[in-house]
Amino acid sequence: MAVRVLRLRTRPVLLMCREASSTRLPVQEALTDKFGRSHTYLRISLTERCNLRCQYCMPEEGVELSPSSELLTASEIVRLASLFVSQGVNKIRLTGGEPLLRTDLLDIITQLSAISGLSTIGLTTNGLTLAKKVHLLKEAGLSSVNISLDTLIPQKFEFISRRRGHERVLNAIDSAIDSGINPVKVNCVVMRGVNDDELNDFVALTEEKPIDVRFIEYMPFDGNKWNTKRFLPYHEMLSSLQNYYPSLARHQDSENDTSKHYQVPGYKGRVGFITSMSEHFCGSCNRLRITADGNLKVCLFGASEVSLKNYIRSGASDEELLPVISAAVKRKHPHHAGMLTLSKRKNRPMILIGGYHTNAASLVASRLHLHKMYSTLSHIGSDGNPRMVDITGKKHTMRTATAEGTIDLSSEAMELFTSPIANPKGSVAAVARIAAIMGVKKTPEIIPLCHPVNITSVDITVDVKDLAVMIKVCVKSEGPTGVEMEALTGVSSGLLAIYDMTKSTGYKHVIRDIHLITKTGGKSTFNSQ
Repeated sequence: MAVRVLRLRTRPVLLMCREASSTRLPVQEALTDKFGRSHTYLRISLTERCNLRCQYCMPEEGVELSPSSELLTASEIVRLASLFVSQGVNKIRLTGGEPLLRTDLLDIITQLSAISGLSTIGLTTNGLTLAKKVHLLKEAGLSSVNISLDTLIPQKFEFISRRRGHERVLNAIDSAIDSGINPVKVNCVVMRGVNDDELNDFVALTEEKPIDVRFIEYMPFDGNKWNTKRFLPYHEMLSSLQNYYPSLARHQDSENDTSKHYQVPGYKGRVGFITSMSEHFCGSCNRLRITADGNLKVCLFGASEVSLKNYIRSGASDEELLPVISAAVKRKHPHHAGMLTLSKRKNRPMILIGGYHTNAASLVASRLHLHKMYSTLSHIGSDGNPRMVDITGKKHTMRTATAEGTIDLSSEAMELFTSPIANPKGSVAAVARIAAIMGVKKTPEIIPLCHPVNITSVDITVDVKDLAVMIKVCVKSEGPTGVEMEALTGVSSGLLAIYDMTKSTGYKHVIRDIHLITKTGGKSTFNSQ
């Protein structure tokens, strides 16, 4: 047995080399781990660069990109791909960063398609520049595409990604379908309070489009400020969808599928759930990853990496690379550590791994409360400026809204409230009712962007419990827009009137819990009870 020393940039590595005929492991053996999992799927990241600035993929402070000289060249990528295919890999997916930023992408796909035994070449992209390239990529050998789209609201897309391009992504989906690529998958990372209100709308896309929409559980990576409050498990997503689509039915999954597939009967496309956190599928994992800088990762969530690039550039042959690859695969754990442990472990930011690509934001908690609704505010235009909602052509229907609120009084103030004789201003309850009605009528003058509406009735209820006074206001109007703000303004005005009339007893009264109870009419209904 010969001993050869390969001098790498870090330190010398001893490789025990045999003759090529005996070193080359049988197909599948090199890529089979000690738990019997055969790895037939290889994901190769082509670049760390991206033309979006999504907070989910990137830490808030950004990432330090590797120099271009440290990234795998096209020939190195094709060489590694050929080696892995010789050992049983039959599917390769090209990821990033954004792989469409590689100027030699077309050439890479052309060379990969010439590898005997490789049946599938996939691409994961944010879709910004896909539409104008997809037909050429299909001709070169691209067989599947995953397009990231985490919101169907243009303004939210812009806030999440810090860039424009929502319409271009939608066009990319249609162009991919038209090119004949199959399957076309749409990846949507779901986060509570960010885009979980759009699940039904994504399912609606599958009615006429032959696509697979895949809802991906939010995962922890370095710098994405992972927060369990943002995590929405698969079973909650499914339950919500089945309430809206009762006929949503389970479909048979293929072997090694990461997605649990469902379909609404009669729809052209499907939906699926990738449940990496709540119900991991590590037992059937057949995936390996090579990062853009040439490191082999046997698990998306593992910090352990082996630099194949350093071996290649130090002159290692394929026969010398195989034991290195096989040893890494044999070290793969039976499953990942779970989301709570993973959130505390060191790992690369997602953009430097080349896992699934996403346009979603892992919004920093403090920013989330300040900004998360900015992108969906109906009173904010695409230019970021305030506007009144255009209600031209909206259907006139009976609109109702009920709101309530409470003011806590001192015992002295309650005496003023319950005794009109004790208060020279008159009955506090009566004045509060008038104030509530005036508040309803004056809402467009108080709330800047509210439309004037035709109020048909206002019902006021005033109740007393212990030292608390509760006001409930129900507003009705027949017209093109709702009356939620009228009900809330009415409650606020009534409570302020009580405060004003009883403040002679002190200023410690507390107005609290002003909220909407019910809303009917228009496109949506609401009931908090």
